[in-house]
Amino acid sequence: MRISTIGGSIFKQTLLLALLPIVVSCHFGGSDGTSAVNPEQERLTRSCTIDSLSLRTILDPDSIEGWDHLNSLSAEAWMLIDDSTGMIISQKYANEPKFMASLTKMMTCLLALENGNPTDTVNITDDVFITKDSRVRLGDGYLLDNLIYEMMLVSDNDAAYALAKHIAGDTLKFCDMMNGKAAYLGMNSTHFSNPNGMPSPDNYSSACDLVKLARYCMRDSAFAAIVGTIEKDIPLTDGRHMPCLNTNALLTNYEGCFGIKTGFTRQAGNCLASAATRDGVTLYLILLNSRSMSSRFTESSILLDYGFRVMKAYKHTLLYEAS
Repeated sequence: MRISTIGGSIFKQTLLLALLPIVVSCHFGGSDGTSAVNPEQERLTRSCTIDSLSLRTILDPDSIEGWDHLNSLSAEAWMLIDDSTGMIISQKYANEPKFMASLTKMMTCLLALENGNPTDTVNITDDVFITKDSRVRLGDGYLLDNLIYEMMLVSDNDAAYALAKHIAGDTLKFCDMMNGKAAYLGMNSTHFSNPNGMPSPDNYSSACDLVKLARYCMRDSAFAAIVGTIEKDIPLTDGRHMPCLNTNALLTNYEGCFGIKTGFTRQAGNCLASAATRDGVTLYLILLNSRSMSSRFTESSILLDYGFRVMKAYKHTLLYEAS
């Protein structure tokens, strides 16, 4: 492994950056014992911090095993980061707007959780039964919480329309909410024009923006529980049940994976938002426009494996330089 030469001042700055999340998590308070840290501001800061420089001041990630395999991946764009520091481990066209397919539903799920009542009844009516390629059927009724699960596990398009109408009154107002939240998160290369990611020239994002969204969403415990669920029997209000199996195969075949969301349209290709943790390291990956349904999982696994090797080398280098 080749290690970049670094000066003492650069090393100290990088070490402080690596320790910053630990310091922040201590919630140092004022003299009256109250917390001086606003929990929402901390969540926003942690989720949206993207550091493109620090990793390469410590080591050369291109020297880590598996780097040479990344050039052969079919995905059009990706971003892989370490969650605790926000350091970019690998990226490809990560700031270019791309179609995102059902990764859109991460925002729909977030807004439904933030603005909905879990025990509300949501009905599948004519004006939300649009794509008709979904598991829900006209006339079905669900509790809002159960419909969110159904939407995220099987990527149900009409469920997304039903949730949007229930939360905002109509889809256009819900899209305004989506774009308002995107602006709040600093997703500057993003625009939402529907709640489910169906083909539209005005529904797009970047891998970098979607990393911010994914990290923010996963800091909502309800969201994380939903996207980490492998299978669930979804009850309808009339007593029937719908068995749902999560479309994210990494939940069962990649060690440490705990989310997040699949996506596919012909326009966007095969997409995947992933989160995985091993040995105290948590990685987030957005992969856009992979060649096939299977390759999005294979290529995400390759990138995550590489990321964990990079972070292991990074930690070892920090310890060596500090000794």
